[in-house]
Amino acid sequence: MPRNKDLKSILIIGSGPIVIGQACEFDYSGSQALRSLREDGIETILINSNPATIMTDPAMADHIYLLPLTTKSIIQILKEHPQIDAVLPTMGGQTALNLCIEADEKGIWQDFGVKLIGVDINAINITEDREQFRNLMEKIGVGMAPQATATSFLKGKEIAQQFGFPLVIRASYTLGGAGASIVYKPEDFDRLLEHGLEISPIHEVMIDKALIGWKEYELELLRDKNDNVVIICSIENMDPMGIHTGDSITVAPAMTLSDRTYQRMRDMAIKMMRSIGDFAGGCNVQFAVSPDEKEDIIAVEINPRVSRSSALASKATGYPIAKIAAKLAIGYNLNELSNQITKSTFGTF
Repeated sequence: MPRNKDLKSILIIGSGPIVIGQACEFDYSGSQALRSLREDGIETILINSNPATIMTDPAMADHIYLLPLTTKSIIQILKEHPQIDAVLPTMGGQTALNLCIEADEKGIWQDFGVKLIGVDINAINITEDREQFRNLMEKIGVGMAPQATATSFLKGKEIAQQFGFPLVIRASYTLGGAGASIVYKPEDFDRLLEHGLEISPIHEVMIDKALIGWKEYELELLRDKNDNVVIICSIENMDPMGIHTGDSITVAPAMTLSDRTYQRMRDMAIKMMRSIGDFAGGCNVQFAVSPDEKEDIIAVEINPRVSRSSALASKATGYPIAKIAAKLAIGYNLNELSNQITKSTFGTF
């Protein structure tokens, strides 16, 4: 089936100001998506508070709003453009997803009759709520490191006594490892736990038994509305677990995986993407693999959006991930997207 003809005007949310952990990679993806949608004759409305981006160039979108990324700004735009049919938040990183959730909680999308495309609210909530994510992974049989959720200082102390050190503290609803830390000694734990709870917008952290020294990998996935899934690229971190992926040199494709382990990882990633929600678009999945002969695989996280790694994978493979993700979000199937990449290769290749 061709694209959804009901979608004539789409709002895209950018990633806002450049901060540590979130920079020009999202501008690259957002610019691709804007061009992709305009190819199909769709009116594009962009909100992004950062003027120093390519996506905010007047030639990129039909309407550009250099406004704070707040629900107040979203309401203003929707009032000025009542023709907006849908919002695509997956090109603006975690900032855009968080704003999308806030707008949904306030009923803004429902009030203005705006559809969410490229992801669904349930998928965002599952992947950002560490406890929900863990429960789902257990349900579908995907291994994870021993972990527990703390929403208070006392609960965090209990978990630390149960697991022992070293531990990893990760704050919920943050990007680029904000609020995350590795704790080797009990005397450092109190300070780092308090910091993680403060950084998290919902005052929640996940405490994991550390997998320091394990190998770290990522897979880039795309899925269409018919539930076809394709793995675009595998990425290997040169640094082991314990160093944030944003601080690591990465290699694409992965070089030290056995084919058997890669196929297991591929199957797990597809199962994970299908389990978090029924949406068409892109996903980034991170894994840890034990550095011994067993090559045990542990799921680290999944992001139902384009990521910084998507930009790397696009350049490394020549496959325009954000462009194809935008096409999938408006209803195209992977098998229809031939001539979008090399002019002769099918989108499923």
